[in-house]
Amino acid sequence: MPSTLSSLAPVSPQPLVTFYDLATGERVELSGITLGNWVAKATNYLTEDLEIESGARVRIGLPPHWLRPVWVLATWTAGAVVADSEAEVAVVGPDLDADEPIRLAASLRPLGARFAEPPEGFTDIAAVVPPQPDVLLTIDSPGPDDVAIDLGGAERSHAEVLAVAADDRRLLLGDPELAEEIDALVAACRGTGSLVITVGGTDDDRARIAAQEHAERP
Repeated sequence: MPSTLSSLAPVSPQPLVTFYDLATGERVELSGITLGNWVAKATNYLTEDLEIESGARVRIGLPPHWLRPVWVLATWTAGAVVADSEAEVAVVGPDLDADEPIRLAASLRPLGARFAEPPEGFTDIAAVVPPQPDVLLTIDSPGPDDVAIDLGGAERSHAEVLAVAADDRRLLLGDPELAEEIDALVAACRGTGSLVITVGGTDDDRARIAAQEHAERP
């Protein structure tokens, strides 16, 4: 078992995150290896280009999407804290809702495409992250007792987040809250499980996807 979340980035060739937008029909599947490559690229941008320091706070304001697990894991790999307030860096979607000093935005268009027009006051993630190396250039390892998450005024250390039981199941999460998704992601990475994340649609839609993906609904 890893002692901190900075070493949790997955390496399995099996599917780890599958994302469905039930309104548009978009489906994206990331193996552990592919997700790990994205995590490395995002981490390298945080540590090499932005030069964030250990303990920096990153607000992940993305809605449920395949990019959200990438940025959760990259934040930890960079030695930073997933927070929802008093952050130095914000990672948000096309709503461009951020006033942090460093503002990153994802268009959430299919295939991770760039914004049609550069978002004023924000850095387009799709322009700066894909060119990064997909191997880690810097790893900042915090201690087990260092804060990993500060959400809703509740702090949790790396050890506390890692205490979640490993999960070998394939779980379907419908429009998950960030904290729920984090626990499921950590459990899947610690075990051999995977996540199917859906947004929009009806309960019948999610039941259909659960059956199609052989996923349980918690």
